Amino acid sequence: RGLQESWRDKAPLSKSLLLVPSAISILLTLLFQHYQKFFAYNLQAIKEDFQIWRLVCGRVICLDLKDTFCSSLLIYNFRIFERRYGSRKFSSFLLGAWTLSALFDLLLVEAAQYVFGITINSLPSGFLGPVFALFVPFYCSIPRVQVTQVLGYFSITNKTLVYILGLQLLTSGSYIWILALSGLISGICYNSSILKVHRILCVPSWVAKIFSWTLEPIFSSAEPTNEIRVGMGATVDIQRQQRMELLDRQIMMSQVAQMRRQRQQQGGMINWNRLFPPLRHRHNENYQDHHPSDQDTPPPTEVSEEQVARLMEMGFSRGDALEALRASNNDLNVATNFLLQH
Repeated sequence: RGLQESWRDKAPLSKSLLLVPSAISILLTLLFQHYQKFFAYNLQAIKEDFQIWRLVCGRVICLDLKDTFCSSLLIYNFRIFERRYGSRKFSSFLLGAWTLSALFDLLLVEAAQYVFGITINSLPSGFLGPVFALFVPFYCSIPRVQVTQVLGYFSITNKTLVYILGLQLLTSGSYIWILALSGLISGICYNSSILKVHRILCVPSWVAKIFSWTLEPIFSSAEPTNEIRVGMGATVDIQRQQRMELLDRQIMMSQVAQMRRQRQQQGGMINWNRLFPPLRHRHNENYQDHHPSDQDTPPPTEVSEEQVARLMEMGFSRGDALEALRASNNDLNVATNFLLQH
């Protein structure tokens, strides 16, 4: 189990997809341009000359550096799925999305020719179908947390940048909308509990073990430390607020360690209310330490059912979601990070 958790935290598959195709794309663009023809996604050669190998070569390496840059940034953001579900399930999703999107590419090209009379002989190359397919679990399972507002009307959330990158990738080529549509359809099909595609298109356990033995030593990195750096705020008040947040996190981490020790010694159910009291109020205008007495203890924080539902969609139980939100003063972002890490 410890090996699996370490393998999951390092996300070696995401790192390999980020580094290897990008390096090959740069080399093909700068040094080996005469070899680019072997990585072109030529549909005419596939259908008429039966060059099936182009389905593999043409759907792995990007020949456009703009597509390489955008897809690499998206893969970097989507590495959260490998850390959450494990490398085998993540690779199974990519394999299923890659296979289904290849089929939908051909079907959509034929549909475009039949309905609109558009003859498409080639499509943009690269690992674009699975990248667009990852937007399906990103939309469904990642909670939307508002960061700020622009002009008081437009909300900026933790997911806005990813959608902007996807839009930039979508508008980078003339026929890339076919790859985007086939990727989204394949992601929906793979996530569907009715079609049961994930039971058919999956990576065997022995293949996952082979890749874990080969990829993990190459793409391993140092484990993250428990120390959390404090960013430099623009004003003294912001810096004080950052120090308050860091202190709250350190208190929470110490309580987690105490909870684990008591669970090992005593066993049984965990009393979260006793170990995780609500975080202190951060908006004291003087930013001074405040030690409330028993009479001044505020009542339990009311938890939003919408936030509880978002945490339950991520796979957490209702009890854990309620206690995490109460412990973080109904802060969905803090509660999500705490549940994912512990």
